[in-house]
Amino acid sequence: MSLILCRPEPVHHPFYFEGLGVRLYSSQELCYVIYNNPLLVMDGFVDQNLIEFIRDDLDMAFLASKLDKWQQSGEEPDELLAIILHECDYYHAAEVSRFRQKLISYRKMPAAEFLKAKADYLFSIKQYGKAVAEYQRIIDLPKADRGDDVFLAKIYNNLGASYARLFMTDKAYQAYQKSFDLVKNGEVLKRICHLAQWNPAMVVNERFQSLITEELKQECKSEREKAEELAVGADSLKELENLFQKDPIKRIHGAGELVQKWKQEYRNIMS
Repeated sequence: MSLILCRPEPVHHPFYFEGLGVRLYSSQELCYVIYNNPLLVMDGFVDQNLIEFIRDDLDMAFLASKLDKWQQSGEEPDELLAIILHECDYYHAAEVSRFRQKLISYRKMPAAEFLKAKADYLFSIKQYGKAVAEYQRIIDLPKADRGDDVFLAKIYNNLGASYARLFMTDKAYQAYQKSFDLVKNGEVLKRICHLAQWNPAMVVNERFQSLITEELKQECKSEREKAEELAVGADSLKELENLFQKDPIKRIHGAGELVQKWKQEYRNIMS
């Protein structure tokens, strides 16, 4: 766990960043989010709402004015992010320079690769609903821009993984099936086998039923049992066990907080 020291800034109306589902209460938090999540802030992050937050709540009228003028000039929009990092004086010049280079490298990517990098990042931070939307954007690109079969197979595989973590097993299966049809990958076949075992009601194409051998079924079953053993020691389960050891009043209060926490986590991954 790390500790971020922030200057006290009397923010009465925090800025809500939908990309991460968080509220920002200081210029340091704003800089931290920008610097550590470049893929989420490159398009449309610096808008009038953010500029008003910087002017009115952070009391940084000079920076807000500078951002306004830069937007009106029509010059490189990515520079707006670097301006914020520079003016807030939270990262030193070398770090801001590295951030600029990172943006440049992302902008040089073909559209499909850039969208994949963004979707993969969203997946890595458990924003599965948002990842699904980005993977789908790649699939909806013109055929010439979607990449070769190997690349597209990865997209469908990752789309399937995102749906699986949203417990949408039928859609996950459809995505995995398309991935396997493009590139006959044994790992994708195993994931289809896992889905079929997790959701016995799921209808699996006869073609895949013939490909899923008894040996593969047993391997998947063994992996699932190991995963279930690990789940017993999960932090969320321990939190629930600790809750039920409290007295009734504290238990009810704690249950309410826990349910709200789970609801917010679910909203984040589905949005």
